Amino acid sequence: MNTSIAALKRSKSNLDTLVSELSKVAEPQKQKTSYADDRFWKPELDKSGNGYAVFRFLPAVKGEDLPWARLWSHAFQGPGGWLIENSLTTLNKKCPISESNSLLWNSGVEADKEIARKRKRKLSYIANILIINDSKHPENEGQIKLFKFGKKIFDKITEAMKPEFEDEKPINPFDFWEGANFKLKIRKVDGYWNYDKSEFDSPTPIKENDEAIEQVWDKQYALKPFLAAENFKSYDELKAKLDKVLLGTRSTGTAEDVTIPPVTNVVPVKTETVDNTSPTPITEDDSDETLSYFSKLAEEE
Repeated sequence: MNTSIAALKRSKSNLDTLVSELSKVAEPQKQKTSYADDRFWKPELDKSGNGYAVFRFLPAVKGEDLPWARLWSHAFQGPGGWLIENSLTTLNKKCPISESNSLLWNSGVEADKEIARKRKRKLSYIANILIINDSKHPENEGQIKLFKFGKKIFDKITEAMKPEFEDEKPINPFDFWEGANFKLKIRKVDGYWNYDKSEFDSPTPIKENDEAIEQVWDKQYALKPFLAAENFKSYDELKAKLDKVLLGTRSTGTAEDVTIPPVTNVVPVKTETVDNTSPTPITEDDSDETLSYFSKLAEEE
């Protein structure tokens, strides 16, 4: 057996490491991926409006620490067109779009808060998966793909690692040997995809032996590139794009010219604190098809 896979198998403390990362994930940070990227898998609904698939979340690739990449983005339309951009808050940097939202929210004017809700950040995660069952596209079964998903599915992962009740045993969904298949169940609720009925199966090894497991591990995709700086526009580039979308003009100011509250004080615009009852262009549970459609519209301008 290869020593690297043996080390991974012995690393049962990995669950503790991932659980510690959940506290960071619970606080607010997208990589704009091409809708033509065939590395990504997307579920499809049947004629009745439901979707079902089974897959396994995979551990971190060799040389990386986490099995997911957490990303923030903005997607909304203004008088000057569409803004579909990665948020610099993903990299823990100041982002003019989030800052603009903070000023709106903190104005105390309800109309401004409504605008901030419509422009709020969209939270996404990217992870490697092994597809077990895909009845709409059985040719995908057995393949390793990238899967982009939102907070609702990540909540299912969190619940598996940190169960609410004492009679429930915590599992590491990303573990090759003691993880579990994820049964993705999608329904249409009020026009949006709903994942509430999705669940993890009982823990079981992903393959029959460690040699087969290592073949899966070797085929996974690196996630760190999605967080590379070159995938994000600079503060000034984002500010110019924001001005163009909102006003149809360009600002001559730079990041140094802008005086606004520090990002650490931007509490009201956190995804988990914003009232989602008002209609918004994109919700955190919207499908990739929606964001891809918006991206196409922006590119056509």
